[in-house]
Amino acid sequence: MVTSPPNAQPHVPVLLRPLLAAVAPVSGVWLDGTFGAGGYARGLLAAGADVVIGVDRDPMVFDMARDWAGEHGEKLRLVQGTFSDMDSLAGEPLDGVVLDLGVSSMQLDLAERGFSFMKDGPLDMRMGDQGQSAADLVNTASEAQLSDILFHYGEERAARRIARAIVKIRAEGAIETTRHLARIVEGCLPRPKPGQSHPATRTFQAVRIAVNDEFGQLVAGLEAAERALKPGGQLAVVSFHSLEDRVVKRFFTARSGGGGNANRYAPETVSEKPRFEKLSKGIGPDEQELAENPRARSARLRVGRRTEAPAGAVDRAALGLPRYDHQGDDT
Repeated sequence: MVTSPPNAQPHVPVLLRPLLAAVAPVSGVWLDGTFGAGGYARGLLAAGADVVIGVDRDPMVFDMARDWAGEHGEKLRLVQGTFSDMDSLAGEPLDGVVLDLGVSSMQLDLAERGFSFMKDGPLDMRMGDQGQSAADLVNTASEAQLSDILFHYGEERAARRIARAIVKIRAEGAIETTRHLARIVEGCLPRPKPGQSHPATRTFQAVRIAVNDEFGQLVAGLEAAERALKPGGQLAVVSFHSLEDRVVKRFFTARSGGGGNANRYAPETVSEKPRFEKLSKGIGPDEQELAENPRARSARLRVGRRTEAPAGAVDRAALGLPRYDHQGDDT
């Protein structure tokens, strides 16, 4: 059984107050597709949800919830799986869905999970317990593949330089720890100025996204939410970087009838009945939240309400997903 690391700060759900305000009044059956430490699930139950279904791909979170989950009885149902399958995992139509994207702070706090360059641990980064690890990816992907991943998933301008260094160093021995990878990246970039992020931040983000297929899961999860929600049901999504937020924003725009044409010379698209009504623009943290939870600095909340139109296919090409059609420029 996994326990919290010594001196770990309690997990604080990001943008919970504005989220609950945006979806009020809360009632019926909700699904928390990124259960984590259970902060959103508990917030929804306290706000009036009749039942919350907590879904997570990480079996560790359910071990950590044993001390408190039972007090909610049948009002809280926990299911291991990915939110891209939420419509089948829920087993019933939903009144609301909450998704908190990205890695959780409790995963970052556990060195053995390999998410953080701040603590030495095995280079893992898997949110679940299956599939290739970050070490598998870093030690087997080609230089071109690594460069693409770093540039498109991490927006790392020195992607080629870092990929070249990784391939050179792994030829002498496998890269197996977070500190080892972080040192390689540090050797490729200037020392950060005060207030700047660690040089390895973008690389670790990119590798984590690739290992967990986060963009594929995100789009599949948005599609699954559209299928699972009742008419009038609400979808609330909290994202943590611009790439995620762009996809969520474009999804709500397209599904609310605001997709339009790519440009004025493109053929006119056939308009479809809106599947969602946008309830908010991107909502960020206020000063109180930033003081309480610095992790919220880059977070954005978007909320939509499901219409009566039937679910349909999503044009993934219109969602702004990262594409491998060019490289970083190494400047």
